[in-house]
Amino acid sequence: MLKRNLISIALVSCVFGAPLSDAILNTEFASVQAEEVKTKRVPALRNKVYTQLARAQKLADDGDVAAGIEALDIVKKKSSSMNSYEIAMMYNFYGFIYYNENRVSDAMAAFENVVKQDPIPESLKLNTIFSLAQLAMAEGQFDQVISYLNQWESLNTKPPQANYYELKANASYQVKDYKSAVQFINTAINLHDAENKDVKENWYVLLRASYYSLNKPKDVVRVLEEMVLRFDKPEYWVQLAGMYGEIGQDNKQLALIETAKQRGFLNDGTKLKNLAQIYMYSGLAYKAANAMELGFEQGNIEKSAKNLIFVAEAYMQAREDKKAVPYFIAAAKQTENGEYDRRLAEVYLNLELFDEAADSAREALDKGGLKQESNAYIALGMAQYNLENFDASILAFEQAKKFKKAERLAQQWLQYVKREKLDKDTLSKAYL
Repeated sequence: MLKRNLISIALVSCVFGAPLSDAILNTEFASVQAEEVKTKRVPALRNKVYTQLARAQKLADDGDVAAGIEALDIVKKKSSSMNSYEIAMMYNFYGFIYYNENRVSDAMAAFENVVKQDPIPESLKLNTIFSLAQLAMAEGQFDQVISYLNQWESLNTKPPQANYYELKANASYQVKDYKSAVQFINTAINLHDAENKDVKENWYVLLRASYYSLNKPKDVVRVLEEMVLRFDKPEYWVQLAGMYGEIGQDNKQLALIETAKQRGFLNDGTKLKNLAQIYMYSGLAYKAANAMELGFEQGNIEKSAKNLIFVAEAYMQAREDKKAVPYFIAAAKQTENGEYDRRLAEVYLNLELFDEAADSAREALDKGGLKQESNAYIALGMAQYNLENFDASILAFEQAKKFKKAERLAQQWLQYVKREKLDKDTLSKAYL
């Protein structure tokens, strides 16, 4: 679970807000007017209609949107005398003005009316449908995006470009059809690679997210490896290291994270904490402590009790008990219960600092809230024994014996301390 949580990923970047197809929003539509259509003869756009549409466009472009729409409304009243192409271009201008005013639903309704006209140039219909798909994406209407794109594909006679597959992949991901998302975005990537074009970074983000959602970690690793090579961003190095851990390639994980550290990629608190966790998992406790300390020094990692204890325990695992002491002390000061004071008492015992051990054990018992209170009494008893305070030691072990889990150990210590006390008393009398 730890390794899986190392990946902190925005999973996907969609094409919200993508620009509409130029052919639809192109106000210079003479080239569209001249488009030849093989299947149907398209009527001409008459000059008088063109003039009125151009006037509406100019009003809107000059900032008087209301006047532009009013001019179009006047044209619309005469629609009974207009041909299909002229009506389509009228609605095209409505859509253009609404889109520029961020009235997306009105723009979509207008472009829907463009597509309904028949006959119109095939290129106009295709571009309008594609723009409707883009607008639906921006509106979060993901099923509708796929419907528009299927409609577009049924009319299109040329091989689709990468932007078609990109849009369909994003929509598929949003409706949780991850297999289709993988298929479409891979097609987009392959098309660009075949043409020696740069592949968009967010295509790989989407591909990674799709494989992750399909629970295919090896494929996620493969995509991240490609992202590291192509984009060389710190977050991809860290994510790849985490995924190496997830699939059990611990050596690769450690090598990658070391390289990322050397390149200065691990310069924020989250990444340094992830690094420390990887070090701990890999049995490199000393390096784990150092990584956290670097975060403390940089001010990127909070000196909370939890983080301080992580460092303390890391040093303990690295058998650097003395270095663990200040972190246990700092953590103990931040907590109301005596758990860290009890742990500190045990560290002091290891260091043969018996006065300090006794003080910390007493502090732990005074604070209370201990998970294993008996351990504090055991530590106190051992400290007092080494200070030759036998009576105090016996009293501590008597208290520890009351706890079932510590009863046997406490009893053994009691017998030993009492015997030592008796020997000392006997020796003292012998010298009298």
